This record gives sequence, C-alpha cells and structure tokens, in this order.
Amino acid sequence: MPIYHYTAKSLKGEEKSGTLEAKDEHQLARTLRNQDLILIEAKAETEQLKKRRYDISLPFFDSVSLKEKLFFTRNLQTMIGAGLSLPRALDSLANQSKNKKFKKTLFAIRETVIKGTNFSDALAGYPDIFSELFQSMVKVGEEAGTLEQVLKTLTRQMERQHKLSSKVKGAMMYPAVIITAMLGIGVLMLIMVVPKISKTFEDLNIELPMTTQLIIGLTDFLIEKWYLVVLIVFVFVFVFWQFIKSKKGKEIMDAVFLRLPLISPIIKKTNSAFTVRTLSSLITAGVPIVRSLEIVSQTMGNVYYKKALTKAAERVKKGEKLSEALKPYEDIYPLTVIQMITVGEETGETSRILAKLADFFEEEVSRITDNFSSVIEPILMIIVGIMVGFFAVSMLQPMYSMLEGI
Repeated sequence: MPIYHYTAKSLKGEEKSGTLEAKDEHQLARTLRNQDLILIEAKAETEQLKKRRYDISLPFFDSVSLKEKLFFTRNLQTMIGAGLSLPRALDSLANQSKNKKFKKTLFAIRETVIKGTNFSDALAGYPDIFSELFQSMVKVGEEAGTLEQVLKTLTRQMERQHKLSSKVKGAMMYPAVIITAMLGIGVLMLIMVVPKISKTFEDLNIELPMTTQLIIGLTDFLIEKWYLVVLIVFVFVFVFWQFIKSKKGKEIMDAVFLRLPLISPIIKKTNSAFTVRTLSSLITAGVPIVRSLEIVSQTMGNVYYKKALTKAAERVKKGEKLSEALKPYEDIYPLTVIQMITVGEETGETSRILAKLADFFEEEVSRITDNFSSVIEPILMIIVGIMVGFFAVSMLQPMYSMLEGI
C-alpha cells in the first residue's frame, strides 16, 4: 500500500500533518475521520522516494535484531518515565545504536515526530523493523496517555520472546553441531583414508563386495569430480531455499515440523506461548479482541497458526467467543489453551489468564529444550554407530575374505 503525506484539520480547527499508509485517498480519509480529523490534502509517496526510505543500508547486513529492539524499547520507556521528551529520547537512543540502519531509522522517526506526526504513525513507515503489534500498542498508548506503561508491556513481551527463541535455538544447536561434525569427518575419511585402502585392494586383486565398491566409487567421484559435488550442493541449497520461501513450500515445511515426533511439541508450545502472551499484551493495552487476533495472526511464523487466528478473528467478529472460535484448532493449540480462555471469558479476566497461561507454556518449552539434548543424544549416537559400523564392515570384509582364502 502507498504511503501518503497528508494535511488535516481537527474539529477544533487545528492543522496537523503526517504520514499514513492507506490503500487510496478514500481509505486515508476514513482513517483520519476515525481520529476526528478532516483530510485537506494528501500526496502519495513516489516509488523512488519509497525505495529510498527503505533502502537505507546494505542488504543482508542491515537487519535489526530483536535484542536491539528490546534495548531500544526498554530504554525509551525509562527515558519517557523520567520525563524526557520523545524527540530527545529518540535522538539519544539513535546515537547509542551501533546498527547503521536502526540509527538512521530512529533519526528519521525523530524528524517526523518533530514535524507533528504521531509516534505510531512515524513507526508505520518502517514495518520491516517495527511490527504491526508494536505500532498498534504504541498507538493505543498515545491515545490513552499510557505510552510509558505500554512500552513497559512491550519490553516484557519482547524479553519473553527473546528468552524463548534463545532456548529453542540453543536446543537445536547441539544436534546441528554433531551432524555437521559427522559429515565433515565422513568426507575426510573418504578423501584421505579410503584411497589408501582401495590402492591396497587393487594391488592384491581382491574381489570387492557391493558396499565396498559403493564407498570406493563415492570416494573417486569426490576426488575426481569435486567441482560437480560443489555445484550439486549449491544447486540443492538454492532450490531448497526457494522452495521453503514459496507459499506452497512453506506450508509443506510447517506441516512437517508440526508432525515430527521430537520437534512438534516444541513448535506447538512455542507458538501457543507466543499467541497467548501477545494477545494478553494487546488486550491489556486496550486493543479490541478482534483487532488483537488480526495483529497476532500477522506476527505468527507458522502458516497454520496464521490461518487459525485469521479465521478465529472472523468468527469472533460475528459474535462467537474466542474459546469457541479456537475449538476447531485443537490439533495445533493444546486443549489447555481453550479451557483457560473459557475460564477467562467466564470470569472477565481473559488478559490475566492469558498471561498466566503464557508463563506455563514458556516454562514447558524451557523444560523440553533443557531435556532435548539428553533425548536426542542416544538417537545421534545410534546414527553415528550405524554409519561407522557400515564403513568398518565395508572396508574390513574384503580383508577377512582374503585371510580366509589363504
């Protein structure tokens, strides 16, 4: 959607200017009318300017990490709580940032705010850095005069998210290192050890079993056609990357992860924790439940959770309770989620119940990831044992056959 630079007047006759993203001028006018503003003039940002706004750093090196955004949000909340003006706080935090893209973005937001644009509207110009969740909560905080409290809630939300993602990444690191080391050692054995053994077999003119021939053939291919191996690996990685980036590919990969025996519980509990934690934060900030569901659906990484929350939002909009809207998705959301939401709806404390539920799932993820290494280690050892055994038998079997023939 294009970004419009607008000039509007309030009902009291005060003039205001800023930037907003909208499908067309009619939608822009409706959005401003909801804010008790009357659109006077609007100019769509040209593609060149829009590109310049986003292309402010080198590709692949300009991402803003969750840790950097967490640092920004926490310190912004502290500065505003201490009575510092928003432009001055943004200026200070921009100077502290070591990320070039983030630094330029914060300076640009500061300039936009100084010109009279709301902080949330200024953030909307950088959706690749500040998610719709972040923008919506800041907007609610501005309208209610509780920006400090909203930033505190956002900080807590991001801290939990960072802790959770770190736990999951840490759990996956162990098997990744073992598998990488195993493949590396295997390639070295094929290149350095097998040629010497195969030369001995040639000199002795021994008839080789099929498994031995397979290993020697693989070794010859790696040594003589190494450039083809590199090309095949590169093509495979490229094709696989394009596949998982495609809509159909992502659906297939997300479905696979939801069914893998050891990975599935982590995926389900992590997504459940993120859903209820984010919903709790949005509802606490005063965002309506339907809008909260729409925002959360856009922040979910798994396609099936995104679809579930989008459909749930549509059903809640028609008058259904959230617990009823989520019932068809018991295969991805544990029954505990639906039961606890039902309790929250009956007691009128949905936000508090969701926060408690998020704590529970985050502890569950922590427990599973802590035990993940002890569960995966025997499986990896069996795989390594099978591969070493296959290699040893394939290489030693011809020698035993030769000795038996003497």
